[in-house]
Amino acid sequence: MDAVRVALLREVLAGTEWPAAARRFAGTLRSSVVPHGGGLLLVGTEVYEPWHLAAHLVDESTWSGLPELRPTLVRHRVEAGDPVHLAVGLGRIEAARRGETLLVVAPERPDGGLLERVHDARRAGATVLALGGDDSEVRGLAHESLSVTGEDEVDLDTVQHLVSAAAGENSRPAPRARRSFRDRLSRLADQLTAPPPARW
Repeated sequence: MDAVRVALLREVLAGTEWPAAARRFAGTLRSSVVPHGGGLLLVGTEVYEPWHLAAHLVDESTWSGLPELRPTLVRHRVEAGDPVHLAVGLGRIEAARRGETLLVVAPERPDGGLLERVHDARRAGATVLALGGDDSEVRGLAHESLSVTGEDEVDLDTVQHLVSAAAGENSRPAPRARRSFRDRLSRLADQLTAPPPARW
């Protein structure tokens, strides 16, 4: 989703908790990956893989100049012949250590095997973040969570757009056109406030 669509989405959701909640969560995500540079692991459930969020975070990583936001998508099933970036299995969570961040995106309660791996990763020092349903066990494992339920004004996909856009925006440079307009405005102000030239 491009910046214009995200801005429209925020406008539609103005007056709700979601723009601010997404920014808070994205700030936590950014502050957990950027200082440590240990890597961002992104995992869903057996039936829900967060492909869309992974793609948006890759884009935000590029646009903001923050390579730490580029996630490694961890998958429940890896097939022979899968490309390298899609061939990371659940064993990667077992290897997570201090300095790494694990983002769990789960619309419903994950199975026990994933929860156990997430618990082990947290115990090994990884930062755990959770985005999705309002499961108490997932929230209990997470250092920070953002819950989306069926009763909310938004769905999980919408919140993922808000979070991914906010994750990179604090460090994204201003667009060129806006910067050149400011430069022109500054030059004009200098010309208008400069003392008049000396008479001949």
